[in-house]
Amino acid sequence: MNATPHITRVGTTTDQLGESPVWDDRTQLLIWIDSLAGSIRRLSPATGAIEEHQVPAPIGSLALARNDRAVLALRHGFAHYDFGTRELTAGPSIGLDHPMLRLNDGKADPFGRFVAGTMQGGRAEDEKPLGGLYRIDEAGAIEHLESDLAVTNGPCFSPDGRTFYLADTARRVIWAYDYRCDGPLLNKRVFAEMDAHGSGGDGATVDADGHLWTVLVRIGAIARFAPDGTMVRKIEMPVRHPTSATFGGPSLDILYVTSISCSTHLADDSPGAGGLFAVEGLGVKGLPAHRFGTR
Repeated sequence: MNATPHITRVGTTTDQLGESPVWDDRTQLLIWIDSLAGSIRRLSPATGAIEEHQVPAPIGSLALARNDRAVLALRHGFAHYDFGTRELTAGPSIGLDHPMLRLNDGKADPFGRFVAGTMQGGRAEDEKPLGGLYRIDEAGAIEHLESDLAVTNGPCFSPDGRTFYLADTARRVIWAYDYRCDGPLLNKRVFAEMDAHGSGGDGATVDADGHLWTVLVRIGAIARFAPDGTMVRKIEMPVRHPTSATFGGPSLDILYVTSISCSTHLADDSPGAGGLFAVEGLGVKGLPAHRFGTR
C-alpha cells in the first residue's frame, strides 16, 4: 500500500507560471523558471538560498548543459545561458513568428540534444494546430520532429531512453513514440487518454521504475502511470494548478512541483499558489537529468 506523502511548500517565492523544474546532481541545486516573468531560480535546499536570474520573457523551458550553463527555449528560438557570467547567447530560431505561437516545455534527451515543443494560444477548437516539436543539437542544427500539436507538455524518456513521452494538454492525450539517437520519432501510439482523469497532462517526469508522473493541471493533482498507461496513483496537491514536476534531493526521492498563481488562462488565489512544493515519502526515486551537449 502506498504511504501518505508529506507535502510542504519550499521557500516563499510566488511564480506567475512556475515551470520546467530540474535537479542538478552536480551542484545539488533545484532550478526552475517563472515562464511569464522570464525568471530562472536556483534553490539550494541545504541552505534555503535562492539565486535569481532574468532572461527575456516568456521562457518555455530549460535543460542543464555543461560548465554551469543551460539551454533555453524562448519565444521563437533557443538560447544558451551562463549562470556564472549571467550572459545570454542567442541560438537558432524555429522559423515561426506567429504572435500566438511560442516554444513551451522541453527536456534534454539521452544523447545530449534538447527537445522542445510549442503551444498555441487563442486557437479555436476546430482550428488545425500550428505547433510542432523540435530538437536542437550542440552545433545548433534543428530538426522538426512532429507537427499538428496544440499545447505540448511533459516531454520525457523511459529509463533506457527508447521510449519518448509527449502530452498534448489541450487534446488531453499523452503519446508514446519509439526514440533513437538519430532520425525521426517512430511508432506513435496513445499512452494515456486523459479525459477520464479530468485534466490534460502537463509537466512530467519518469521515475527509476519506468513509471511516468504527470501533473493534472486542471484538478490540482499529480498522477503516476505504469508503463502500460494505467494510472496507479494519484496525489492531491494543496494548490489548484500545479504545472510540472521533477525528482531531486541527494537520493532523488523528493518530487519537486511548480505551480501557477496567474497565467494567461488560469489563476489561483488560494494560499501557496505559485509556490514550489516538495513531496516526500513517495517510496520511489527519480533518475538523474540528462544534460545538453553530453552523451
